Amino acid sequence: MANMEATKSLSGLLNGISQMVYYNNREITEELLKEQLYPEVTQEEFKALHDKMKALLKSMATADMDHGQLEAFLTAQTKKHGGSGVSAEQAAALSRFWKSQRVRVRDSLLAQSRWEPAFRGLSWRVDLQAADSHGNTDHSSPVALMELELGRAGQDSEFVCLEFDEAKVNHVLKKMADIQESIDRIVHRT
Repeated sequence: MANMEATKSLSGLLNGISQMVYYNNREITEELLKEQLYPEVTQEEFKALHDKMKALLKSMATADMDHGQLEAFLTAQTKKHGGSGVSAEQAAALSRFWKSQRVRVRDSLLAQSRWEPAFRGLSWRVDLQAADSHGNTDHSSPVALMELELGRAGQDSEFVCLEFDEAKVNHVLKKMADIQESIDRIVHRT
């Protein structure tokens, strides 16, 4: 029976850590988790367990471990000697937690890493002035008109309109080529 209580407490701790770290639930605190799940252990013992589980979850989330990677990782953790490893029961609790929460944690990390407002769309056209209001056919240079659609999740889009002459279009194209060149250098280096 004591083993089952320990497993429930550890599952609660893992869920609490994920609520704090990945789901930004400010109501869950380290103090609340100690008080609710581990009232009989010292603050130092709880802090060590909390920090170890938090670090393990971070490793699992950062690598977005699949089932095979998770099993290899947890096997390595159970073979560590001293206080740095995990018990078989802790490994089983971590495995159960990760199998049920992996997708949700991944989605949360992706949502936290997105820039807001996000780029939603682009439309453009080139306008030529055929004649002015007096009928004069002053052949002015073409103008590129660009409309950017930006928006935050769950909100209506905002539109930004830009007007470029030929020199500005060439400047933008040069900057985009520079960016592509930088990306290519990084990709080919790794």
